This record gives sequence, C-alpha cells and structure tokens, in this order.
Amino acid sequence: MQSKAEKIRSKDHPDVALKVIPGHFVTPNSHVNYYLDMTTLKCRLSEASAAAKALSGQISATTVVDTIVCLDGCETIGAFLAEDLTRAGIYSMNSHNTIYIVTPEYVNSGHLVVRENMVPMIRDKNILLLLASATTGQTIVKAVQALKYYGAKFSGISAIFSAANSVLGMPIHSLFTTADIPEYKTYSPEGCSMCRDGKKIDAFANAYGYSIVD
Repeated sequence: MQSKAEKIRSKDHPDVALKVIPGHFVTPNSHVNYYLDMTTLKCRLSEASAAAKALSGQISATTVVDTIVCLDGCETIGAFLAEDLTRAGIYSMNSHNTIYIVTPEYVNSGHLVVRENMVPMIRDKNILLLLASATTGQTIVKAVQALKYYGAKFSGISAIFSAANSVLGMPIHSLFTTADIPEYKTYSPEGCSMCRDGKKIDAFANAYGYSIVD
C-alpha cells in the first residue's frame, strides 16, 4: 500500500479536495481498491466549511430540512451545512425555525438506535441524511430503515463521495463520484478479484480510518 495520498479536487469546487490511497482495503460491507481519506475534510474547520458550502448548493431551495442526521463523523460538516442552508433560506418546520444536527447511536449488534430524548428530533421530521461515503449503499439502506422506524421522513441524501446515483429511489447528492476516480472498484467480500488474485489485504477501514494489516 502506498502511504502517500493523492489529492483529487472537485471539478465544481476546487477548494474541496479528497485524498485517495490505492491498495486492498476491507470495509464493513465490501472490499475496495482505494481508501478515501476524509479526515481533514471532517475535522479541519476551513475544509469542513468548504465541503458544507458545496453540498448546500446541491439542495433545492424548495427542500424542507428539519434535521440533519450525520453519519461517518460528519458532525462538523453537518453544523456548517445547517448554517448554510438556513442562510440560503431553506425552510424548517421546527417551531424555533432552526435545524437540528443529530448523530445516531450504534449498539453492539450494529443496529442504529435513537434514544427517547432524541426521538422528537426524528419523529415526523424532514431528514437530510449526511454521510462521508456511499459505496454499496447498504449503510444508507440500514439508516433509512432504522430512522423510518422512529417516524422520520426524508428530504434527501448528501455525501462527500458516492459510487451510487440513488438508493431506495432517492438520489444521492455528492461532491465526488467514480467519475473522479475512474479506477475505483468495489467488490463483495466473496467476489473480490483482488482476493482471487492473491493480493494481500493492506488494511481494514471504516468511517473512523484504517488499520494496516501486518
């Protein structure tokens, strides 16, 4: 695995850059040949603000957003996004005319849960789901199903990177797609061509980062 990341800049927003590292990575749902490093996008103030501004421009002015549900550690981007949407005149049906920013909890079984004190921010609210990356779409499917259980309605899905155009009939608005990384490949664990070719696993990766395999 190459330790040095290559930067890819958004064609429409050159101040937003995605770092990519080639290799053989195992994620919770798939095997991929690139790790997409979004650490500074999620944690550095200037980059998170730039990403939020770019994402807000993709959301229609007629969209209603009551709550932004942040996955993959996107809370900082989510806060900036809420501010940008409010500034742009995006309507919220909340009584205080402001947007909630919520991070759901995952229990040991991997299921998403919403505690009682957080349910009022989900039930009957227009939800914008925000995540770092959508590769197979399984994370989105599970999140949508779980949040609907708590009474959520969905306004849209936004991601920094997405390999899919839509999930469950809902379009995914993203800053980067596979068109920006033409060599990007994703495989099911049992159908991974890198495994068949004997290419060793370089690292295990998830929304928090990656751990190199010795």
